[in-house]
Amino acid sequence: MSNNAGKKVVVGMSGGVDSSVAALLLKQQGYQVQGLFMQNWQNEPGEVCTSEVDFNDASKICDSLGIPLHRANFSDEYWDRVFKEFLSEHEKGRTPNPDILCNREIKFKSFLDYAFKIGADHIATGHYARLTKRNGRTMLMRADDLNKDQTYFLHEVKESEFSKCLFPLQDLPKDEVRRIAEENNFINYDKKDSVGICFVGERNLRDFLKRFISFKPGNIKDSEGLILGEHPGALLFTQGQRQGLNVGGVKDKSELPWYVYGKSIELNEVYVCQGGSNPLLMSSGLIMESMKWINVGLEPESLDCEVQVRHRGKPVECNAVFKKDEVEIQFKEEIRAIAPGQSAVLYSNNQCLGGGIIAKSIQV
Repeated sequence: MSNNAGKKVVVGMSGGVDSSVAALLLKQQGYQVQGLFMQNWQNEPGEVCTSEVDFNDASKICDSLGIPLHRANFSDEYWDRVFKEFLSEHEKGRTPNPDILCNREIKFKSFLDYAFKIGADHIATGHYARLTKRNGRTMLMRADDLNKDQTYFLHEVKESEFSKCLFPLQDLPKDEVRRIAEENNFINYDKKDSVGICFVGERNLRDFLKRFISFKPGNIKDSEGLILGEHPGALLFTQGQRQGLNVGGVKDKSELPWYVYGKSIELNEVYVCQGGSNPLLMSSGLIMESMKWINVGLEPESLDCEVQVRHRGKPVECNAVFKKDEVEIQFKEEIRAIAPGQSAVLYSNNQCLGGGIIAKSIQV
């Protein structure tokens, strides 16, 4: 008999292929598996509700596996603890990542609490990440499939929460996950991966934000102060952005594309430069605030490690100096288009140490 027999695992079922295969693998390993579908966003009347499609897919998978499916509505918690912060950061002119907040506040807090109330021994998700035990501590490591690795999004989850979690996909490449799903006749084996912000769905982020934040047009300027055009609202633009500028054919300028390298919320101005490798887009370091360590109690004063400033971004060697209220990070090579409000995540030997919010970049 499996050592896992009788141990109850509640799997976060999204209706996608990853969580479906995670549930299958856990059942094959002898766990007593149950599913839980989270509704994190309350759609307006008349809006297309993709969550119903996802719930129906999750129901069919759970039926085929012979496991029960619970449904929990966390939309109030999501609004209060994720969406309000998302809007607040946008209003400050920063570029927040709601997926990181959602993992911290909903998937590994509200979901975990709910699962343990219904008798779970563990929770599980379809994340591509690895958990390992070392000296009695739970460490978060990169997944085997580095192209799908999702530890960047998980760096604000606490060790105490990871200690109750299982990641069944940690050893598997994505194509193997799809193959397993197809072999088991899962209806979602070729379902597209979800992209973008969960509460926006297929909608345009700019149009969506206009429902909650007021924008006013302002000037687009180059580094010499020349007005090149007008934007619909400085809050809508982020460092490195090329789309939506409608700047081109400027007299006495080259034909190279224009990119956002900065903005002023006070002046409601967006600043642009030409060329994707323009020095104005490059940074030699950054200042990070709100540093959160996964493994509290192991914090050094300084550290040579790697930093990653976006999902699927290239990890870059760096030196991090930890001060009272901030972390100063100097890169060993330049990084392009660093956006305040995004997360900088630290790694050492594929271990995710934690991370914080980018306050500002240090220009080359």
